[in-house]
Amino acid sequence: MDEASDRFGRCRVLPAHVEIMLATHEVAVARKAADELFKIAEELEAPFLRTGAAYAQGAVSLAEGDPAAALTPTSLRGFKSRRHRRTPWVTFSSPRCVMPRPRRAAHRYFREDVRMIHIDAILLGSAVVLIAAIVAARIGARVGLPSLLLFLGLGMLMGESGLGLRFDDADLAQALGFAALVLILTEGGLTTKWNDIRPVVGLASVLATFGVGISVGLMTLFGHFALGLDIWIAVLLGAVTSPTDAAAVFSVLRYVPIPQRLRGALEAESGLNDAPSVLLVALASSIASGAAPPGGIAGLIGLIAVELAAGLAIGIAFGWVGVWLLRRVALPSSGLYPLAALVWAIFSYGAAAMLHTSGFAAVYACALMLGNAQLPHRAATRSFVEGIGWIAQIGLFVMLGLLAWPSRVGPQAVLVALTAGLVLTFVARPVSVLVCAAGFRIPAREQAFLSWAGLRGAVPIVLATIPLSQAVPGSEFLFDVVLVFVIIFTCLQAPTLPLAARRLGILEDQSAREVEVEAAPLDMISADLLQVRIPPGSRLAGVEVSELRLPRHTVVSLIIRDGQPFYPGRQERLKTGDELLIVTPSAQRERTEARLREVGRAGRLARWRAAGVRHQAGDSAAERR
Repeated sequence: MDEASDRFGRCRVLPAHVEIMLATHEVAVARKAADELFKIAEELEAPFLRTGAAYAQGAVSLAEGDPAAALTPTSLRGFKSRRHRRTPWVTFSSPRCVMPRPRRAAHRYFREDVRMIHIDAILLGSAVVLIAAIVAARIGARVGLPSLLLFLGLGMLMGESGLGLRFDDADLAQALGFAALVLILTEGGLTTKWNDIRPVVGLASVLATFGVGISVGLMTLFGHFALGLDIWIAVLLGAVTSPTDAAAVFSVLRYVPIPQRLRGALEAESGLNDAPSVLLVALASSIASGAAPPGGIAGLIGLIAVELAAGLAIGIAFGWVGVWLLRRVALPSSGLYPLAALVWAIFSYGAAAMLHTSGFAAVYACALMLGNAQLPHRAATRSFVEGIGWIAQIGLFVMLGLLAWPSRVGPQAVLVALTAGLVLTFVARPVSVLVCAAGFRIPAREQAFLSWAGLRGAVPIVLATIPLSQAVPGSEFLFDVVLVFVIIFTCLQAPTLPLAARRLGILEDQSAREVEVEAAPLDMISADLLQVRIPPGSRLAGVEVSELRLPRHTVVSLIIRDGQPFYPGRQERLKTGDELLIVTPSAQRERTEARLREVGRAGRLARWRAAGVRHQAGDSAAERR
């Protein structure tokens, strides 16, 4: 009994001895004391002593810089215990053994040996980056340069060649890049108007598939025979650089007043060509890594065609279901409608990808259907997804800038990028546009602009991470070439688009602004409340309320002018900047919006006779039913 009491007394002394030795940096002495404490605990078979010994050994292991030994289940549980955080003393189940909390060792461990999440620092750094990116976007808009390149430069400035932040995980970069592309394509689909791209959707589809194929073929021949690249690296070079970039096209063309047919063709092409390009690069990377192509070249083309068709079918199906649901489900808050549309489009991507089809084709098709359906709060949805798109673009380009190593780029990569870019810009792209536009009666001037406006941005760099993540031989050199190519030729093409449009005689200086209509359901009376703002350039300005000739039972209930609301009479003339609140039966909403847009484009006499005949016929048919 005396021996046991002596051991228990020794147990009370040893933890304090461990703490003192650690405080004085006598780690070796502390290790001996901790081992002795653990030996006593084992001999006495006392669970509470084992716990104290585990804490002591954990504290010593922390001081020795050995986190694996420190994080035993007992010590880990102790460091997370509420009592441990509240008091500097950790008391165990018996009052016989009390161990002081090893403040200094634990503090040193959590600061140096473990990657802790410092949320305050992360939020501060993210806010600084976003503010800098917003300023860069403003600068880019004033000089006509895609702000995306400035985001890329911001990432390079923060990277290893600048502030020293190291990021070299190609797998993570590919995953984040794909996620950002999904958000960018969702934004593109939700904000693209079907009426604008419907006349040119055939041309855009041909450019996004056959046009990309022609460019890839020409670039492969040039890269292999002229530049001496390996055949599959040449294929990858063509597949990576041929597709246009949706983010770059959307951000630049919004400031260039060109005919709507050209704008729609370029925007639709940039939204549609990501899907076949991703499939082609992924398959080419697998083959370059040693995998045999399924069925040869014919099997490769057939697989791409099947996955594209299946992805489009899945996207259209999800879009139809999403429209049906959002029209019939009254959500408790208007802010949930934009979120529901965004998440549903992402859901379509995930479903298509899990079925081994083209998720990018699915998400764009689904978002295009959602964005052009008569859904509640469409204007709010567009504003929301535009903000999400900007965040995705900023994050994507900053990440790619971190991944890039400017110091690694050598003269050979710059030379290959310049020669390949010249061939793609002045040979491959014009030939593909010429061949694809042959059956669509596109004037030569517009074909020239289509050739010059094929902007590249994030998509080629993201695609270059696919062979990089699969460790394809020569993939690092390919990434450097693509990086230089994107920077040089985007800086060359983007600022000169207005000049090119003016020289080709296709610039529209006075293009009327489209009317934006915001809708909110009034479920109790089966009606919708439309909010319409008259933008500058719209021909709604100067039209009297009676001249709108809206469908039956549709009324302009309120006009807000200079912040003052009033009920309008039939002879009230509309002015630029007016906000109209219009109540219309749910069954008449589509015709009401169509009529407002017709008057906004062509004035008070826009198809009013034909519209009146259609409305009267429809009303008569409704009365007969």
